[in-house]
Amino acid sequence: MNSKSFTISIFGLGYVGTVTAACLAKNGNRVIGVDKDESKVNLIGLGQSPIVEPKINDLLNDAINAEILTSTSNVSEAIMNSDISIIAVGTPSRKNGSIDLKYVENVCKEIAGILKNKKKYHTVILRSTVLPETCEKILIPIIEKISNKKQEKDFGFIFNPEFLREGSAVDDFYFPPKTVIGCSSSKDAQLMKNLYNFTKAPLFITSYKVAEMVKYADNAFHATKVIFGNEIGALAKTIDVDSHEVMNIFCSDTKLNISSYYLKPGFAFGGSCLPKDLRALMNMARHKNISTPLISSLIPSNEEHIDRAFEMIINYNKKKIGFLGFAFKANTDDLRESPILNLMERLIGKGYDVRCYDDSVQLAKLVGSNKLQLKNKLPHISKLMVNSQDELVDESELIIIGNSNKEYLKSITKLNNDQVVVDLVRISEQINYEINYNGICW
Repeated sequence: MNSKSFTISIFGLGYVGTVTAACLAKNGNRVIGVDKDESKVNLIGLGQSPIVEPKINDLLNDAINAEILTSTSNVSEAIMNSDISIIAVGTPSRKNGSIDLKYVENVCKEIAGILKNKKKYHTVILRSTVLPETCEKILIPIIEKISNKKQEKDFGFIFNPEFLREGSAVDDFYFPPKTVIGCSSSKDAQLMKNLYNFTKAPLFITSYKVAEMVKYADNAFHATKVIFGNEIGALAKTIDVDSHEVMNIFCSDTKLNISSYYLKPGFAFGGSCLPKDLRALMNMARHKNISTPLISSLIPSNEEHIDRAFEMIINYNKKKIGFLGFAFKANTDDLRESPILNLMERLIGKGYDVRCYDDSVQLAKLVGSNKLQLKNKLPHISKLMVNSQDELVDESELIIIGNSNKEYLKSITKLNNDQVVVDLVRISEQINYEINYNGICW
C-alpha cells in the first residue's frame, strides 16, 4: 500500500492498462480507466476483465466494490478529476516494420486539449513502448503546442516502460525485475518513487532516451535467447542429444552464461575459443543440413564491428596511430585471433604509421601459438612495438585503447589538444572529456 495515494487516469484498457489499473487500485490509489471502446469500459465497470489474466478479475472486483476504480470514455472527465494520466495504448507495426504512433499521439493530443484549460499541474506517464527520441522530439512537443503549456513548469512527462509477461502480469507488476523511469526533473522522479514505493526492485532514474532504449534492448535480447535455444536444440537433435539437459547445464553457469558478462558494449570478440568454436559449430550445422541463421551471423557481425572501428579511425585523417594494448584482452599475452591485430594489419595495409605497446606482451617470451600468430599476421611486429606507454603516446597522433588495462589511463591524461583517443573497450566510466575522446559504442 502506498503511504501516499494518487488519483490516476489510465488511457487504454488493453493488457497493460487493465493490469496497471487493477494493481494501482489495489495499492490504494483512485483509478479512472479510459477507453474509446465502450465494451471495455462497461466490463471494467462491472468488475470484469477485458483480458484473460490470472488474478485480475479478483483485483478488479475488489476495486469496484471499494469504489476506488471507475471507467469512462469521457477524456475530459478523466483528466479534470485526476492528477496523473498513464498512457497504455498500443504501438503496432506498420507494413514496412516502422512503429505506428497514431494511438499514442492521439491520446497526447486529447490530454493536451484538456490541459489547456486545467490550472493544476498534471503528470503524464507513458508506458507504451516507443523508440528512443519519441518522448522528447514528438510527444512532449505535441502536448506543449496544443496545451500552450510548458513541460516541468505546467505539466510533467515521464516514460515508464512496462515489463509484464502475459500469464504472470500481476506478479510482475508487484515484483518486477527493475523499475525504469525516464524523466527530466527531480519532481517527476520523486513522484514515481512514491508511486512505486511498494516494490523493492532496483529503481533506475535516467533520461528519456535511455529508458526508451532499455525496453528494446530487453525484447531484442529475449528474442535472441529464444532463437539461440532453438538453434542449439535443432543441432542437438541431429546427434540424438537431449537439448534440455544441455541447456539446463548451460543455465547453471551464472558467472558467464546467465549474467551480465559479455553484455557490455566494447570491441569485437577474439581469442583461442570463440572464433574457432563458432566455425566448428557452423560446419557441423552445414553437414547436418540444419539452418542456424543466428549462430551463423555471429562472425560476420563481429567483422562488421571491426569495420566500424576502422572507419572511425580513418575518418580522423591522422597518420601516426598508436595502440595501447593489442592482446585480445587485458592481463594476458594471448594474441590468437586478436581483433586488434586484424585492425592493425588493415591500417598498415592502407599506409598508416602504426606503433603498439602492451605490457603483458613481451616479444622475447612469445612462444608457440602466440609466436606463430605474430609471424603469420604481423611478421614485422618487432618494428611496431615501443618500449613504454609514454613513448607510444609521444609518437602518436591518434591513440587506440585496445584492451582494458587500467594502466593505460595514465597515458591518456597527458595528451595535447591535437591528439585523439579512440577507446574500443570503455576503459573507464570516468573519462576526462576535455580530451579529444571517442568510444566505439558510446
